[in-house]
Amino acid sequence: MEPGVDVTSVNSFGAHDTLKVGDEAYEIYRLDAVPGTEKLPYSLKVLAENLLRTEDGANITKDHIEAIANWDPSADPSIEIQFTPARVIMQDFTGVPCIVDLATMREAVGELGGDPNKVNPLAPAEMVIDHSVIVDVFGKRDAFERNVEIEYSRNGERYQFLRWGQGAFDDFSVVPPGTGIVHQVNIEYLARTVMVRDGVAYPDTCVGTDSHTTMVNGLGVLGWGVGGIEAEAAMLGQPVSMLIPRVVGFKLSGEIKPGVTATDVVLTVTEMLRKHGVVGKFVEFYGDGVAEVPLANRATLGNMSPEFGSTAAIFPIDEVTVDYLRLTGRTDEQLALVEAYAKAQGMWHDPGKEPVFSEYLELDLGDVVPSIAGPKRPQDRIQLSDAKTAFRKDIHNYVEKNHPAPETKLDEAVEESFPASDSVSLSFAEDDAVDVLSAANGAEGRPSKPVTVRSDEQGEFVLDHGAVAVAAITSCTNTSNPSVMLGAALLARNAVEKGLTSKPWVKTSMAPGSQVVSDYYDRAGVWPYLEKLGFFLVGYGCTTCIGNTGPLPEAISKAINDNDLSVTAVLSGNRNFEGRISPDVKMNYLASPPLVIAYALAGTMDFDFETEPLGQDNDGNDVFLKDIWPSSKEISDVIASSIDRKMFTDSYADVFKGDERWRNLPTPEGKTFDWDPNSTYVRKPPYFDGMPADPEPVTDISGARVLALLGDSVTTDHISPAGNIKAGTPAAQYLEENGVDKKDYNSYGSRRGNHEVMIRGTFANIRLKNQLLDDVSGGYTRDFTQDGGPQAFIYDAAQNYAAQGIPLVVLGGKEYGSGSSRDWAAKGTSLLGVRAVITESFERIHRSNLIGMGVVPLQFPVGESAASLKLDGTETFDISGIADLNEGKTPKTMHVTATKPDGSRTEFDAVVRIDTPGEADYYRNGGILQYVLRNMLRA
Repeated sequence: MEPGVDVTSVNSFGAHDTLKVGDEAYEIYRLDAVPGTEKLPYSLKVLAENLLRTEDGANITKDHIEAIANWDPSADPSIEIQFTPARVIMQDFTGVPCIVDLATMREAVGELGGDPNKVNPLAPAEMVIDHSVIVDVFGKRDAFERNVEIEYSRNGERYQFLRWGQGAFDDFSVVPPGTGIVHQVNIEYLARTVMVRDGVAYPDTCVGTDSHTTMVNGLGVLGWGVGGIEAEAAMLGQPVSMLIPRVVGFKLSGEIKPGVTATDVVLTVTEMLRKHGVVGKFVEFYGDGVAEVPLANRATLGNMSPEFGSTAAIFPIDEVTVDYLRLTGRTDEQLALVEAYAKAQGMWHDPGKEPVFSEYLELDLGDVVPSIAGPKRPQDRIQLSDAKTAFRKDIHNYVEKNHPAPETKLDEAVEESFPASDSVSLSFAEDDAVDVLSAANGAEGRPSKPVTVRSDEQGEFVLDHGAVAVAAITSCTNTSNPSVMLGAALLARNAVEKGLTSKPWVKTSMAPGSQVVSDYYDRAGVWPYLEKLGFFLVGYGCTTCIGNTGPLPEAISKAINDNDLSVTAVLSGNRNFEGRISPDVKMNYLASPPLVIAYALAGTMDFDFETEPLGQDNDGNDVFLKDIWPSSKEISDVIASSIDRKMFTDSYADVFKGDERWRNLPTPEGKTFDWDPNSTYVRKPPYFDGMPADPEPVTDISGARVLALLGDSVTTDHISPAGNIKAGTPAAQYLEENGVDKKDYNSYGSRRGNHEVMIRGTFANIRLKNQLLDDVSGGYTRDFTQDGGPQAFIYDAAQNYAAQGIPLVVLGGKEYGSGSSRDWAAKGTSLLGVRAVITESFERIHRSNLIGMGVVPLQFPVGESAASLKLDGTETFDISGIADLNEGKTPKTMHVTATKPDGSRTEFDAVVRIDTPGEADYYRNGGILQYVLRNMLRA
């Protein structure tokens, strides 16, 4: 039993009961006490139990419970409920600012007369440090050790702060660096499936500060990613405000064909669900085929929920769930409880019963074919057999003569941000001033600019558009899945035995999601083959998928940038957005781990695996991909012989203890943090500065200027990049003013505990296209405080607007804010002085995060856009209707008047995307943290 707060329900339905499991007795809240719940989908049963158990007669009432029991699957969501997650899980990029904010809140509570020590997580909060390791060293046996050493030297300040937090806050645990990826550690160790707290048993649910928290849906655990600010509120006992969602039933049937991987399935499902439209909905898998889906594949599907756009993508509990819990070392008592509880509550999967869903889709797994996705979105699936053709079509959008954008060339300043030691020599096989069409190798019609590169380490070779510069086995999505990880290893073995090698220009890396992967690789004897192809262990963390690819070798980077080559990355990740993977790489493709290795052997995206050989064997015979692809039986036999329960129990025996480096970190003491005014990593943020005990009225917006006019699919990576800090930018200028050398800039993600860096990094992605400017990429805008509105850094312009008291707005297109649960995308927007964001549509997390930071999200009228309304960003904006929120009501629309420089006006009624009364409360308070803090003081 875990320590914690007492959960006492009003118990209007008399649902409180006892469940006996063996010698143990648990208190439970029985769903069958509420008529109608038996027909609900699994995910809504979890929500119904949550309401039953937390019914308090005020925020959560009998009416709410009846509303979910009488759920109308065909209705649009309209009924607000308060969901109380059982626990919160964090990774370090988004988790550090959470703990920074809690530390700041302690001080703010004290300054307003409250007890600082009352600021503590009220639900278990666990953080896994997995986002900080960068692939600085690769292709060497000591890569892991050297990368960990560099990680500690870069991030010591942050880690000391987290060690302080672990001691200062109750119910907060940290899994140290070098252990694994947060979502894999979650499914292998942290997830309970059924929780026990204060003698009460209930479904394990969670929210996480990473959008791929949904991976745990594969274990029957309802949870999803939220912004850091929402996670902090959940830690402090604030329920998550939500509307009872529509639930999409996704029927699985059939079996995967040989040669098809779980990655291929998930890319197919991602494409299907994006096309169908599931933003804001739950997806639930059901049908006879569910029992045939191994837990690792379920977790892979759950993981990609943010790529579909759904809130969750869940599998119900069944024998497969319990078998996985057993394999991963959960106790016999826990296994018995999970099964008994699920059966008692009608949550055990019965393939014979078909729940009623809002919408239905079906996939015959036998129809899935090998696939990749790219070059810039996870939902852009390409059949592997069409990959070469698709590349040749897409490459024209990236080469300079067809896609002129001088600022996409990475200048010397960027190069200096990525120091590497290698002697460099380049010569050009063709005229380097323009792209030429190469007729070699049947490449008619393909832009080509072959460049001969000579380097001490990699030798001499020719680089061209489409070259695979990065091949990375990375990311929670796939490294948790033994079928694809061992499939990759066996393919590597077969390739080595045929005499094949990776191309010398490919940066290869292997970053398992947990130490268990290394254990089963050891037992299967496959490490030597992976290493022979350059896939040495580089770290246990997200690495390339989060943008921690590290520098390319200097000679290769120089050749790419001097010639504006459009090279590619292939990674087994879940995210391939523009500018995310590497500043040197324009086109990014998601692929299964075996295909990552296949592309390292091919060396180019301009390759057809069916017709082109990967090389020749020792006898001179052509070797094709089909010749080295391992059979399904071979993979399953190796899984059976190389993975056992002891690996998991051994790996996680002292999971919170850490290695000697972690244990030897000097750790500050005290219940409030002693801020270092010279720190460039951890600084006290300004959110509570001068905050009154009672909120001031919200006001309409007048005289606002447009900070950015953006197109469709602007992601949180565009708004708040996690990757490298470009020299010469405002963030780099700030670091240099504070004595930080270029080599120590680190990444934006690692500096999320310092608001000064993050404000300067907001809208600073090198691929951002602000339509206020023509053909310019990067963090630039027009500054209308100056005559003629000259080009300026977005941060500098925002400072000038703030000095003159001018509020700001951002205009966007469809799917604004898709991507990671990036709290800083909202925090930075707010701190730049943006009061409103007007788009065609929002992704869920970013919309709620904007409200959580006091920014109003508005949508253009249906069918309208900035373009259709002829808005070009030079207008001055007035927005009325915000003040109506002071009356306790949320208007459906707000009136927007955009006045052009010539005095002409465009007027429209924007749809207000403050969707629940709870969100309106947050907005009225200036943000969710201010709301929670004031409630804490009142309590």
